[in-house]
Amino acid sequence: MGVGQAPVVKRPWLPRWLTSEHPFPWLFPAAALMVVFGLYPLYKAVETSLYKKNAATRKLVWDPDFNWTKVLFDERVWNALFNTLMYTGIALFFQLVLGMLIALLLDSDRKGYGLLRAMMTLPLVIPPSVTAMMFLLMLNGSFGVLARGLVAMGFIPPGFPILGDSSTAMAGVLLAEIWQWTPFMVLIMLAGLRSLPKEPFEAAAIDGATPVQAFFRLTLPMMSKVIAIAVLIRGIDLMRAFDYVKVMTDSGPGTATETMTSYAGRIYFGNADFPYASTISLLTLILVIVTSTLFMRIFKVKL
Repeated sequence: MGVGQAPVVKRPWLPRWLTSEHPFPWLFPAAALMVVFGLYPLYKAVETSLYKKNAATRKLVWDPDFNWTKVLFDERVWNALFNTLMYTGIALFFQLVLGMLIALLLDSDRKGYGLLRAMMTLPLVIPPSVTAMMFLLMLNGSFGVLARGLVAMGFIPPGFPILGDSSTAMAGVLLAEIWQWTPFMVLIMLAGLRSLPKEPFEAAAIDGATPVQAFFRLTLPMMSKVIAIAVLIRGIDLMRAFDYVKVMTDSGPGTATETMTSYAGRIYFGNADFPYASTISLLTLILVIVTSTLFMRIFKVKL
């Protein structure tokens, strides 16, 4: 035993693998969960996408090219892809801007601000389906509190169906998404702001820099990595948007709010066309992997 090393305590009553220093016994549970709930479903999705459903017999027939060719010429897929990208871009923009602004307001050691920061976690513990139901009721044209507020401000006429009109349905769904997940951005931005060194800001104040100049020339450059990681995490999650769309509009009216995952869900649960739904899901996965990889390369994000 070397100098400074703790003596090895032998416990013969424990199984040998529990006293081993090899990492495999400790990594095995996590690896098993990843295989069962991650790799195996992915394998089954790839396998299923290589079949096609026979409409007459309702059986799966081996045809590797059928679904992948069909998905490229399906207009609803391209519409869902456009809606997904628009949904992701708009939600990311508002969540990032609002998250940064609220974080700047809460970045203080004054009495009571700690409680306010703790309260920012409350929307995050609400299930997305419950949040979607809340906003579904609040945006109801007949009795919804948000709808009545918009009517009082003159933005919409009385009784206007916000979620039932193709021009406003996506905005209604985005409102629920932004409300629930902006606090997530706030917490990440706050953690980044709290970790910034104070010396550059003190030197800038001595040189006569205004708070706005200090923000754009010091805060944003030093927060760039934190912002990039936050955008990456939220972007991946937003491209899988399903709960809000399903509960609030069910992809309607028509296909105005249909995203890739909601379209795949409609085919899977509505038509029971498992091969085609698996193909759309895999296409969404490929899209997420490609965009996140490009984002990490461009902004040099290291996880």
